[in-house]
Amino acid sequence: MSSEYFSSVTNTGTLAEKYRKKVTERELYLDRARQCSEVTIPTLITDDSETTSELFDTPYQGVGARGVNNLASKLLLTLLPPNAPFFRLSIDNFALKEIEQDENLKSQIEKGLAEVEKAVMNNIEISNDRVSIFQALKHLIIGGNVLLFLDKEGIRVFPLSQYVIERDPMGHVLEIVTKETVAYKVLPEEIQKEIYSQINPEENDNKTCDLYTCIKRVNKKFEVHQEVKGVIIPDSVGSYDLDKTPYIPLRMIRVDGESYGRSFVEEMLGDLISLEGLTKAIVEGASASAKTLFMVSPNGTTRAQALAESENGAIIEGSAADVSVLQVGKFPDFRVAQETIAKIEQRLSYSFLLNASVVRDSERTTAEEVRMVAQELQDSLGGIYGILSQEFQLPFVKRKINILQKSKKLPPLPKGVVFPKVITGIEALGRSNDRNKLIQFLQTLNGVLGAEAIQQYVNVTEAISRLATADGIETDGLIRTPEEIQAEAQAQQEATQADQQNQAVLNAGSQIAGNIPPEAIGQALNQNQ
Repeated sequence: MSSEYFSSVTNTGTLAEKYRKKVTERELYLDRARQCSEVTIPTLITDDSETTSELFDTPYQGVGARGVNNLASKLLLTLLPPNAPFFRLSIDNFALKEIEQDENLKSQIEKGLAEVEKAVMNNIEISNDRVSIFQALKHLIIGGNVLLFLDKEGIRVFPLSQYVIERDPMGHVLEIVTKETVAYKVLPEEIQKEIYSQINPEENDNKTCDLYTCIKRVNKKFEVHQEVKGVIIPDSVGSYDLDKTPYIPLRMIRVDGESYGRSFVEEMLGDLISLEGLTKAIVEGASASAKTLFMVSPNGTTRAQALAESENGAIIEGSAADVSVLQVGKFPDFRVAQETIAKIEQRLSYSFLLNASVVRDSERTTAEEVRMVAQELQDSLGGIYGILSQEFQLPFVKRKINILQKSKKLPPLPKGVVFPKVITGIEALGRSNDRNKLIQFLQTLNGVLGAEAIQQYVNVTEAISRLATADGIETDGLIRTPEEIQAEAQAQQEATQADQQNQAVLNAGSQIAGNIPPEAIGQALNQNQ
């Protein structure tokens, strides 16, 4: 750690004081996140006073929880697709021009970069990264903010209630302070001794303390250190390059000038609160309506005891006019509430990309209509893909490469020459649109001009290659090159010519044999014998 940074740390007080000062700015976003969590997944973002044994109120509707889990799953599959790379290692344009002059060198470099990509993806596949990222995505959707810590042992998720952050007007991180509760026993021995000199170790041996971590940007690096009760832990002091820091703060919806982001659920909070209130009213009203009460006139001849004790089908003395059934009579009101609920659920289903919103309620709903609606909903997430590509995918893959290089599992890459490029998310949406336009263009040509025009004027090999690229399919070894097609056509032509020559020889032989008299053929055979 630089001396300038160390002096600034000691002069600005402890991290606990710094954390308490920044909590006030965070409370607005944290309270909103808790409100969003109450109508979706109450156990995700809780109050500080609640413990793990606390009983949480269960929402009367499950649309919020189902929508959050569905949207988080779709984002996870798009950002980290299984068994498919979500990034490519690209080469700088100036370096690429020099490499293209040597085909052998270009082939070797591309093969080496492909091996690096494969090693990174294999590391992601065998780790539990997707489990942690799925949890982080749910925090993003509900709370709008989450902090990831990427280490060689895995990913740790910090919810909004455990950290404060400060950004510059452009959104770059200036400082992060995290707060976590740990037991005294997990601290280094020298720190335990210093803390035990201030407290009674017998009374506090099994108790916990607050551990604060500060990540502060100083020049071109992030300086890191940890404190417990104002004591700096020496082993925690270090620094990271800006693009290799293990701390990755994420936002769902960016707001310029704000250090924290906004959540996806916050934009639908009005519908969720309305749905919760109406569903609760319907459930409680239905429960009251389901209760059956028989009322007997006190001045009638029918006795309530006889009615209650009589078996089914029994004959008793009394008058039917003396007995009535209590009815709520709120069916018209319930119907209005139910229709409102149906409209709200439909709006939320569209927002959360639930499959129920895709299928139109009609007897002639076509598969193409379903596909177009689903694609339209998927395209609506373009803004979310954009910010997650820059703030999650790129830092994530850079940190992964750095971890593998430190463990000697990857060779060092040329600095400033090779850099990762994201090919999923917003990039995938662009390729999907290109694919749809290309298919529509080919279908128009086929319908207007016919298949012969396509064969005559369209480069079929290039069209196939573009379709495969749009779907993210590797074409090496799958699609034949024009040279291979020409060689195969030439070989087939030569084989056809050879067959024609052989057939001509056979026909000529048969004609000659047909002109020879049978007696001559018999004499020739006798002579040979």
